[in-house]
Parts: sequence; structure tokens; C-alpha cells
Amino acid sequence: MPTAPRPAPLPRPSLTERRKAETQLEIARTAAALFTERGAAVTADDIARASGVALRTFYRYFRTKEDAVAPLLAVGVQQWIDTLAAASPGPDAAAVREVLEQTARRSLTPADEPAVDALRWTRGLLRAMPADPTLRAVWHRVHHEAEEALVPVLARLTGAGPLEARLAAAAANTAMRVAVEEWAAGGGAPDGPQGPAALVTRCMRMLTAGLPRRDGADNREE
Repeated sequence: MPTAPRPAPLPRPSLTERRKAETQLEIARTAAALFTERGAAVTADDIARASGVALRTFYRYFRTKEDAVAPLLAVGVQQWIDTLAAASPGPDAAAVREVLEQTARRSLTPADEPAVDALRWTRGLLRAMPADPTLRAVWHRVHHEAEEALVPVLARLTGAGPLEARLAAAAANTAMRVAVEEWAAGGGAPDGPQGPAALVTRCMRMLTAGLPRRDGADNREE
């Protein structure tokens, strides 16, 4: 069987784009810490002051105070999508499932203290969401955008058609989202056996069992 060509490397963002993303993420960390501590009482002015930027600068980056947490909430899933986009197609569904599990687990395994803090802030935000529907809407928007970004990536990895690729993206993205939500609702450590990385592996195995095979055959057991 010929070896599938590796995907072309993704274009590197410009220096200006990287600096903008870094600033947005720094503001997002500050916003998450404030929302975790104070809940819906936090204002855009509070976030701007704590971040060391003018209010008008804050609004150049974000439309609302709740939007400010989106870059932080998207960090793990974006790392996962970027890693998948750089992966080579698997020879069969089992190989694709393994890539999905490994990359999802890696993206939710904190590699340093800032990553641990990001997960803890995400937990605080998720726990604050029942009392703040606008904050919850940001969480769901982040995952809706992630699901859309996953469709072409999984279509390439699996060789699936449009419908199958959409279903695979929905399943994989839901596994990621539910794992983080379940961890946030519990009391596990970010890097423990009940942490998001361990939970996403379980979720991924349950939800990706029906991924299509690249040869077009039915993946279900006879």
C-alpha cells in the first residue's frame, strides 16, 4: 500500500497576529480569574483594569465582557485541531481513533503551571455558567466553531464524505466538551486519573466507535 503524503505545513501567523493572540489570551486569563472569583458581577472595565489595558483597547479585542474568556476556553481544543491537521491519514478506522484519542489526551494534559491554571480557570468558568447564560453561550460558540473546523480535518483523515465527516466531527468535539464539563463538575485534579485527559479518552472511545473506514466498508462488527 502506498504511503499517504503528509499534509502541507500550516502557514505560520504573522508577528502582528501572534502578538494580538498573545494579548487576547493574557486578557482572557485575567477575565477568567475574575469571573471565577466574582461571577457575573465582573465588568468589562474590571477586566481591562486588571489586564493593564484601556477600556477602548479591551473593546477592540472583544465585543462583550463574556467574549473575553473565549481564547482561554479554546486553547485546548485549538491545540488538538492543529495537531490533527498535521497528522497523516490512518490506514483504517482504528488508526484514526487512536490518533484522535492520543491528540485529545495530549491537548488536555497540562504540561506546565500556566496550563494547569488554564484548566482550573476553565473549571471555575464552567461552574459559573449556570448563573450566567451569556457565559455559557460563549462556551457553546467555542465548541461550535471547533466542530466546524474539525470537519475538513476529519474528512481528510478518514476519507469520509461530507455527511460522515460532519457526524465524526460532532462526535469527536462532543467527546472533548463533555470530558471537560464532567471534570469541571467533579473534584479531580487537572492531571489526575479523573482529570480531563483521562475522561476524554473514555469519551472518545465511546463516541468514535462508528468512524468510517477509509476503504468504505462498514466499521461495525458482524
